Amino acid sequence: MTAAQSSRLQFGAFVMNTGSHMQHGLWRHPDAKQHTFDDVNLWVDLAKTLERGRFDTIFFADVVGVYGGAGASFDVNAREGMQLPSNDPSMLLSALAISTEHLGLAFTSSILQEHPFTFARKISTIDHASGGRVGWNIVTSFLENAARNYGLDRLVEHDERYAWAEEYVAVVGKLWEGSWDDGALLADKASGVFADPAKVHRIDHVGERYRVEGPHLSSPSPQRSPLLFQAGSSGAGKAFAANYAEVQFMMAPSIEAARASAESTRALVAETGRDPRDVKFWQAMSFIVGSTEEEAKRIEAEYDELLSADAFLAHSNLGTDQATGKPIDPDTPLKDVETQGGHSMLEALKALSPDREPTVRDLAKLTAKLRGRVVGTPEQIADHLAEWRAAGIDGINVANWMIPHSYEVFVDEVMPVLQERGLAQREYAPGTLREKLFGAEPTLPETHPLRAYRGAFADR
Repeated sequence: MTAAQSSRLQFGAFVMNTGSHMQHGLWRHPDAKQHTFDDVNLWVDLAKTLERGRFDTIFFADVVGVYGGAGASFDVNAREGMQLPSNDPSMLLSALAISTEHLGLAFTSSILQEHPFTFARKISTIDHASGGRVGWNIVTSFLENAARNYGLDRLVEHDERYAWAEEYVAVVGKLWEGSWDDGALLADKASGVFADPAKVHRIDHVGERYRVEGPHLSSPSPQRSPLLFQAGSSGAGKAFAANYAEVQFMMAPSIEAARASAESTRALVAETGRDPRDVKFWQAMSFIVGSTEEEAKRIEAEYDELLSADAFLAHSNLGTDQATGKPIDPDTPLKDVETQGGHSMLEALKALSPDREPTVRDLAKLTAKLRGRVVGTPEQIADHLAEWRAAGIDGINVANWMIPHSYEVFVDEVMPVLQERGLAQREYAPGTLREKLFGAEPTLPETHPLRAYRGAFADR
């Protein structure tokens, strides 16, 4: 990686294939088009805008259930469009792949929702179609409704879900890294040999949850394994990220908290034998841009008028008892709220109220603050982002208020200032998404644990 590449910030567009992702209520704004999320052209046009602005990725969040406890009403979710309805983001990626040349295509997929054999094949197919630009955000799903949607009686305990994820990642890693040797695919018309059978192997995985014989049906894609994203910041989440993540998403309430979290995870990465530089840390932020500070504040006030407190509370997943689905007393201190997911968000919310113990009643206000809102002129925003870069944060996951408006403004007004200051790239580096972000090889580095599966099944 060149000096310019290492000093700049990386940028992702944080979106979801739904009408109201994070800034709830803004879909009603006249400039908002996210209510037309069913239209693939919305996403194709957005991807082209992001590539024009030299964004590194478009990153799709996703859930496979509605927020709230077991059997809880989802009236608010539906009325506010709060991630209901929502569509499968992976189905968009082929359209985006053929509409762009460089933009990374990352999406969320839970270990709940798809068998690892099927998922591994899907990833390889998308990576082939995009020329090596796919990324996977590994999640374990913390929604009670999600567990019930996939036949479970209850949500699996937090740390047990990470044990499940360990096996899931092992299965897909064996398929991506170990099932096909380099040079196995020949497509040799003269000899009539399409693939060398001696270089294609079963994996014969037998574990607690999965039995997968193999071989992987797809030949190695440009990256073999996708670029691996992860967002957990609980103890188990950080340990999992230290083992596998190449990019870790953060939603830290301050620069100091982000620095501390990144440093602690880097220390864990080193303990695994990986190079700490092999993990990037991206902070989630949203931006309100004005030609003057006064204009930016006027726009902020306009946006705040549209925010839905009900939707923020529903999105927090902390307003109802997760076991019974009954509403929690709004005066309940957050320290007394028990949850099987969202631990990192809960801790961040507490940190935003250092003078007193926040309550459930405070959730909407604190959550809006937590979303990393930055308000100002392009120059002020660039000053702010320079501080985050100096603190060791590698990238910014840009959340939106409105699609496509928020990204059009950022690309046209903020990116030129960032590029002038060397904080954003002017041109894309060649190669796969992994090469673009790390300036290294297209496939996983030697120290990544999934690389150990390369050549491990040569006798099968």
